Amino acid sequence: MDDDDAVTLPTAVLGFAVVAAALTVTPGLDTALVLRGAMTGRPREAAATGGGIVAGLFVWGAAAAAGVSALLTASQLAFDLVRYAGAAWLVWSGGRLLWRALRPVAPAPAAAPASGSAWRAVRLGLVSNLLNPKVGVFYVALLPQFVPPWADPLAVGLLLAAVHAALSLVWFAVLITLADVLGRRLRSPRTIRAVDGVTGTTLVAFGLRLATAGR
Repeated sequence: MDDDDAVTLPTAVLGFAVVAAALTVTPGLDTALVLRGAMTGRPREAAATGGGIVAGLFVWGAAAAAGVSALLTASQLAFDLVRYAGAAWLVWSGGRLLWRALRPVAPAPAAAPASGSAWRAVRLGLVSNLLNPKVGVFYVALLPQFVPPWADPLAVGLLLAAVHAALSLVWFAVLITLADVLGRRLRSPRTIRAVDGVTGTTLVAFGLRLATAGR
């Protein structure tokens, strides 16, 4: 029997889970977006942002399995288009938060999120994930290594994306719970503005880094 044929699906899933878990807990843009919602007293918004990020993982998983995201690796133009679009989105989103943090008008006391805020949070998480070519390159480079040669690439790709999604949901739940508990002790208009400022700066920094970084 060929060594490749001896690779079982549980073994492939377990190996991918170990790598995905390490990546999930590494601080980055996803963590910053989720923490911002939780620290400002909007755990539902934070969870919605996490849901958007997770949805993006499934899109990238399917694209990588279908070979679509391989275009990002093969074509410099495609990579640059997604990179600049993602950078512009991050800088714009971060700029909005910085404006909220720096504007002279004091924010109103904590209140229930406005209608539609959850959907905006989902959209933020989803678009930020989909416009990050680094995620696509990661998926197209990593997923094939964990797809047994005898398996259906699309089915296994979605399964591995589901594993990554499950790990991300658990991690986001931990972050939201801890940040919400801490936020209750520290929450004030000044603290909320500080969180918006830090998060906005982080988003702008990620955007500029994405725009200027190579592959």
